[in-house]
Amino acid sequence: MRCIGVINQKGGCGKTTVAMNLAACLAVQNHRTLLVDMDPQNHCAVGLAVPEEQIENNIYDVLITADSPKPIPLSSIIWQISQNFDLAPAGIELAALEPQLAGKAGRENTLSEVLASISQTYSYVIIDCPPSVGLLTFNALRASDEVVIPVETGYFALHGLARQLETLSVLKQQCHQPITVRILASMYDVRTKLAREVLNELRKNYNVQMFESIINFNTKLKEAASFGQPISEYDPSSKGMRDFMGLASELVDSGKADAAVAVASVDNQLRAISKTANELLEESQKVLGAEPSKSRDEKATIQEKIDSFYGIRRHDDKMEFVALYPQAESVKLAGDFNGWQPEQTPLSSGGANGRWSVELPLDKGVYRYRYVVDGRWQEDPYNQKVEPNEFGEYNSIVEVK
Repeated sequence: MRCIGVINQKGGCGKTTVAMNLAACLAVQNHRTLLVDMDPQNHCAVGLAVPEEQIENNIYDVLITADSPKPIPLSSIIWQISQNFDLAPAGIELAALEPQLAGKAGRENTLSEVLASISQTYSYVIIDCPPSVGLLTFNALRASDEVVIPVETGYFALHGLARQLETLSVLKQQCHQPITVRILASMYDVRTKLAREVLNELRKNYNVQMFESIINFNTKLKEAASFGQPISEYDPSSKGMRDFMGLASELVDSGKADAAVAVASVDNQLRAISKTANELLEESQKVLGAEPSKSRDEKATIQEKIDSFYGIRRHDDKMEFVALYPQAESVKLAGDFNGWQPEQTPLSSGGANGRWSVELPLDKGVYRYRYVVDGRWQEDPYNQKVEPNEFGEYNSIVEVK
């Protein structure tokens, strides 16, 4: 049985949406899956149309009675959502669990001990963690073999991720077990330049810690939750469904292949990731020229600065391509104009500022292109004109008039 905690102390990152739909899609792939809600807000039950007034006992009752003469078994609170997909709901009472367990030896292992009773029943347990740091989160972390951090690809993403990794670093000091930390880009809107830039920075800096799968912004996911259904039931043909099925498959395959992100000690991995997160945060603030607390008008001005410095522009009879990749070792350009051969068009580095550029003489016409950054193909994060390609990704578009 693999236990996976979905955690992020920053709200609005799609944490519960990820937990619910990941569990649902694992079930669709014929894996017996249990979703455990450790958030007192009980959003999983709401999002899966479990009537709150009919929930007699919840995960709080199981945890609080775990050491009593008459414990409430986990199996007694489980609701079947669909084939292979069950839910252990939460309740507002969870908020009082920490003071009630004060002084109890091993209280941080309560959830682990409870889940051990169903280890032969389920292949996967997905734990929706609360957006706060405390005994509930620590119980979830102690019970988890793996941690998934959903990161919204928006303005505050880099700052929130750095803080989340710092929190995990603190928690891991009391948690002595192997664990895998993976980062998931969620609520990704390819139409916005900032989202594309944040995604590129995340991929570049976190490398194997990042899922290849991306959860795109999709209204069907919100509609599904409002109707109390996982996306697998609400709209199986939607892009949201394809995204989560891809994520579920990647998760399953990573376990089968003994993925390279698995580490012997959470200590080393979190230390390395946190350092990268802080460096990335510092670099992003230099690029944006402001702290994350800036107003909407100030953020618009910041975006104008980025637009004016990076992207594509004409210089006499040539087009200049400029991009920011502070930690890249090589940046190349491939497109219609060079037969999609990146080796023919390397960009020159501006040094410590991370600016890469190249000038090309291009005749009038419309051209499609992509950057190849340290061997990874990606669209131009500073060009809003894109179109899908045959590989399920996007080509950037430049028109020379």
